[in-house]
Amino acid sequence: MTETFDVVVAGAGPVGLLLACELRLAGVDVLVVERLPEIDPTLKAGGVNVPTLQAFYRRGLLPRLNERRAVHVAAMQRFTGRAGEQPRRFGGHFAGMFLDGSLIDADDPVFAELGPIEGSPFVPQQDVEQILGDRAAELGVEIRRQVELTGFTDDGDCVTIWLGDTVIRADWLVGCDGGRSLVRKLAGFEFPGLDPVVTGYQAVAELADTEGLRPGWHTTDNGVYAYGPIPGRFLTVEVDGPPRDRNAPVTAGELQASLRKVSGVPVRITALHSATRFSDNTRQATDYRRGRVLLAGDAAHVHSPFGGQGLNLGIGDAMNLGWKLAAVVAGRSPVDLLDTYTAERHPVGEWVLEWTRAQVAVMRPDERSRAMRKVMRELLDTRDGATAVFKKISGILHRYDLGGGHALVGATAPDIELSDGTRLGEHCGDGRALLLDLADDPGLRALAAPWSSCVRVVCAKPAQPRELSALLVRPDGFVAWASDTGGEGLGEALSRWFGRPDRAR
Repeated sequence: MTETFDVVVAGAGPVGLLLACELRLAGVDVLVVERLPEIDPTLKAGGVNVPTLQAFYRRGLLPRLNERRAVHVAAMQRFTGRAGEQPRRFGGHFAGMFLDGSLIDADDPVFAELGPIEGSPFVPQQDVEQILGDRAAELGVEIRRQVELTGFTDDGDCVTIWLGDTVIRADWLVGCDGGRSLVRKLAGFEFPGLDPVVTGYQAVAELADTEGLRPGWHTTDNGVYAYGPIPGRFLTVEVDGPPRDRNAPVTAGELQASLRKVSGVPVRITALHSATRFSDNTRQATDYRRGRVLLAGDAAHVHSPFGGQGLNLGIGDAMNLGWKLAAVVAGRSPVDLLDTYTAERHPVGEWVLEWTRAQVAVMRPDERSRAMRKVMRELLDTRDGATAVFKKISGILHRYDLGGGHALVGATAPDIELSDGTRLGEHCGDGRALLLDLADDPGLRALAAPWSSCVRVVCAKPAQPRELSALLVRPDGFVAWASDTGGEGLGEALSRWFGRPDRAR
């Protein structure tokens, strides 16, 4: 018997799980399929950026993330001999060059009203997946593990999906199945880009003879290596060519040879716990939708891990796509709404690919690249330089071109403190859009009333006086409309982003 779902998500990594949560919050019947039996323990992303923290905050998941973060930070402090100390402000890194958080101008206006997201960004990807997996289970998302998508057809009205001998019919299929995405390949997405020129490794192992192996990031004549920030964790980057066999199992001997080559230290690997091989293969789908098939996360874009952008880029994809796809499934919005997914997220992906390519260029050991690296190092050691680079790599500057005359439109919503003791972000947990009426304007509330199923209205004075009278925040946290003087343009914004009003159905 053929099973039916509104949406099938291929891949139960953090992107697929978050997307499923967003869809389920909106009442979508979603199935997640994953070929692995459990969370992949292989060392992957180790941190989250500002938009990811804000996404977790708005959905009420920040306490869970902070709990896991505290455990990880404590392990890092023990490794560095700073147990019990206040964690240093982390600014990130560019091409392996540490960005001193103490140089960042905390008074820059861009850092205002980001929400309660202070603290270290270090959270392993496995913890992020566990949190999202638990949340998906709470919401009733069906997740089938050890199930592999083997094929599908899109007939224009639905997608027929084969999971081995099981047949699923769905309105939509979303590939969140990683950089080697089968969904992307079978659907025929164009995936242009640059071939790799470096070979990298990340591993957690038991090491001996580590004298001379310095914690942190270091550049040598043979590449770049990082040691720490937890016991046994290291990363190497060799800049003399791509991996000979990207699919071959990573061996302890291969890792040991790479670490010795790059660091110059005769370290020994006595036991291997986790290892992965990577390159700077850099590609991006030209469009994130073909018919009834969509891509998100690494399935839509691949790049080197330098700068820690990959996980966070995919989280942004899921937040942007989830509410839009749910609106189309529900029949509130036309399918054209999905065109804004590519229009908004593709430029962000392009920026990430560009910055990762730039970091590879700076890592090369030739004299020209060394000169460029020295210039970049001098820039990062200044207050203005450190602040500018941090604002880029932290994701704070991400915004969308949504039109509209107000400066806030297209930016992430400020976490405004309200007179009742709450903050804007605390009203976003149900996944609906938010109309925040700061001027007690009954006309605004009347305009929004026909969209009550997908737009929550909150009327509250700001804790501190401000010119802003109202703003409309999309479910992904970005401002769709704002005003200092009344409701002009609100009706158009509601129709544009949230489709037909409830009374018209």
